[in-house]
Amino acid sequence: MREKFDRDLERLNERLLEMVTLSERAIDKAVTLIDVENELVRREVYNLEEEIDSMENLIQSDCLRMIVEQQPVASDLRTITAALKMITDLERIGDQARDIAEVTKNLNHKYDFEDIDGIEKMANATTKIVKESVDSFVNKDLKAAKTIREKDDIVDDLFVELRNKLTKHIEEGHPDSANIVDLIIIIKYLERIADHAVNISEWVIFSIEG
Repeated sequence: MREKFDRDLERLNERLLEMVTLSERAIDKAVTLIDVENELVRREVYNLEEEIDSMENLIQSDCLRMIVEQQPVASDLRTITAALKMITDLERIGDQARDIAEVTKNLNHKYDFEDIDGIEKMANATTKIVKESVDSFVNKDLKAAKTIREKDDIVDDLFVELRNKLTKHIEEGHPDSANIVDLIIIIKYLERIADHAVNISEWVIFSIEG
């Protein structure tokens, strides 16, 4: 019985890693649309978001089946409960990647300010902590999970810095204020994605420490 449960846990970890990989790809592709308008890439983001939804349903079914069949207790039950909570955050990350792709429809992609490079930096930092939060669950790495909040602070600082710079352009009467507002919306979505990584890390800590 224990061997079967361990195999089920291994499959759960594999599917979680697949789900976070889909999330990373969705974020990365959505952010590329800031620089270049490409409807095919936007469609890819939409498809990835649908795959993430499907993976959420699959993992949810796996977890519920494990609870019914194995009747886990203590740390095993916490592990499954944490996984159920984590996939909700990963699903919302997929939604927000799609939201970014939607917002880019309004961009004219003709930027005459340098702040655009900072958005890519923020996006890279965001996807990194999403991946690290799930890795900490798979590896049962409590120390790594506890570093996610600090790394989220870095993303928050990048958000504030970018928001202030972009807002200043509007205050100075920049002729492309609508474009700037859309960019502010995009970095807000990235900041929210990073917050979901923090949520995931907190469930990792719960699954290990209780």
